[in-house]
Formats: sequence, C-alpha cells, structure tokens
Amino acid sequence: MDSLLKHMVDMTGHRDHTMLDVSVISAVQELAGARQTRVLTLTSVRGQLFVRPRAIIVCGSPARMEDHADPSCAGDPISLFPALAACIARHEQSADQVDADGNHTLWLPIWLGDKANTCLEIVNPTPYTSETIHVVGGIVSVYRNFQNLLDYSERDSLTGLLNRKTFDDQLAKMLQASTAEQDALALPPGELERRRHNDEERQWLAVVDVDHFKHVNDKFGHLYGDEVLILIANLLTSSFRAQDRVFRFGGEEFVVLLRSTSQANAARIIDRFRSNVETHEFPQVGKVTVSIGYVSISAYQAPVIILGQADQALYYAKSHGRNKVCHYDELVSGGLLQLIESNDEAEFF
Repeated sequence: MDSLLKHMVDMTGHRDHTMLDVSVISAVQELAGARQTRVLTLTSVRGQLFVRPRAIIVCGSPARMEDHADPSCAGDPISLFPALAACIARHEQSADQVDADGNHTLWLPIWLGDKANTCLEIVNPTPYTSETIHVVGGIVSVYRNFQNLLDYSERDSLTGLLNRKTFDDQLAKMLQASTAEQDALALPPGELERRRHNDEERQWLAVVDVDHFKHVNDKFGHLYGDEVLILIANLLTSSFRAQDRVFRFGGEEFVVLLRSTSQANAARIIDRFRSNVETHEFPQVGKVTVSIGYVSISAYQAPVIILGQADQALYYAKSHGRNKVCHYDELVSGGLLQLIESNDEAEFF
C-alpha cells in the first residue's frame, strides 16, 4: 500500500506529459512485476490508425522515452495488433493476447471521451491475477484523469497540439538544461565555438506557417480552414519523434522543438514534413503547402532572440517562393540575411 501511494503522489506531482508517462510505466512495472511496460501513441493518418511507442521500461532497467530511427514514420499499422484493433473498434477497456512464446500482452487504452490517443501495453510471461489487474486499473484511471487535466491546460482546443503557454515553459526548460550541460563541460570559449561548428547533436526550433491560408478561408470558408489546420496538426504529430514537441502558436502558425539531433538530421526531418504536407490531399481544398524557418537553440540566447531568428528564416522562405525550408544560420553565412544590431530583447535586420 505504501508503494502504491508513493507512485500516486509521484504521478500527480508532474506537470508535463513526458514525466507523467515515465511515472505511470514505472508504477505499473513495479506493482505488477511486468517484464516490459510501454506507453503507445495511437495516431490516425489518412484514416488509418498507427501504433507508435513513446516510453518504455524493461525489467531491471530505468524508464526512458523511445527514440525512432525514422521520425517521419507514423508507426506500425494497428492491423499488426488484431486484439488491440478489435478493442479500439469496440471501445473496450482492455485487450489481451498470448504470443507463440507464451508471453501475455495486456493493452489498456486511455479513453478520453470516445477517443483513445494513448494506450498502455504490459508484457509478462504469466497471466495476471484479478487483484493485480484491479490495481493496474486504478493506476490507469489516475493516469487518465491527470492526463486529461494536463491536456485541458496545455493543449489547443482545435488541433489538440500543445499551446503557446506550454511552449514558453518547454523552451525555458530546454534552455535551462542546455545551460547546465554546457556549464558542466566547462569548455574554454574557443573549444566551445569549435564544437558548435561540428555536426553534433543540438536542440532546434522550427516555425511553420501555412502558405496562402487566408485564401483557403476566403474561398472555402472557415470550416474547411479549420479542417486544414487539424490535418496539418496530424501530419506534424506523425512526422516528428516522440521526444520532440509540437505547438500551435496561433492562427496558421506552428512551432516545433526538436531535441538532440544533428543539423543534417534536423534538415531531413523538417523537409520530410514539408513534403508530407505537399503530397497530402486535403478534402475539398486540394493541395496545401507550408513554409518553415528553423534555427539551432543556444543556451546563452534569450527565447525572444531564438524565436526571432526562426521567424526571419520563415519570412525569407515565404518571400522567396514559399513551400521551402530555410535554416537561419545558412542564410546569414550566405549573406542572404544581414544582422544589423541586437540586444537582450530583440534582434534587428
């Protein structure tokens, strides 16, 4: 009982989904004695449902967020998991299956109304007792209720993406973490500069804007305009990795925080999303494109400067043909953007 209460306190003490995911699988792993527990994301792309792991804990190892070799992949089609597919289709609370090796897999969809975007997967060599399932069910209920509270305060009501307030908090946390990491390295200024020029893993911020969105609203109406925003939000969710964060900034503008990746990989991921939008068929509207500007995040710059640099790259993309991805540093080094003056609050061009 003490262990259960400790996990409940831990779960409800977090204020972001990543830590909540880690807490719930840690609690299930300990209390149920599972071999493996995962948090799965259920994503709908072009009417098809896909399953993608976002957090995992294996017996004997700490919980961690899942990394994906191909961040543009939406995951595995749910048809590969027939028991889970049937459970989702019938809006049931759980599904179980025994594989050829005798392992028992229990799926617990997290229903928010009539939709389930998250599912817990518990794998064990032996079936669970009714008492264990009852305890796990209680954990899932707390997780679902607290996830719902977080969603209400953190998410945009139209697209379901994280909102502007949450972006401010997430960027501040990312900058604090980067500052602590670089301070720990205690590198001389010259060495730090040389490392920055290497193609090492860094954090990135990308600003996405829907091209000619006013024309979509004027020609087809706001109902179809809203549908375009929802579909682009779905493409954003399926095109980026579980550890990345996607936000609706307002209107037709979105922001993505890419975590721990190289410049070459960031460019590939972002352009893959641009291509996914370009090739997507939007009902009634037809073809839609996006323009994107992105920049590496420096721990020693103010958030307004970082966002301003990405905005400048976005403006360049929109004023030079649209349907483009532009990297701020490349534009500056190529003489296409010229920095005139900067201070602690703004940057002028």
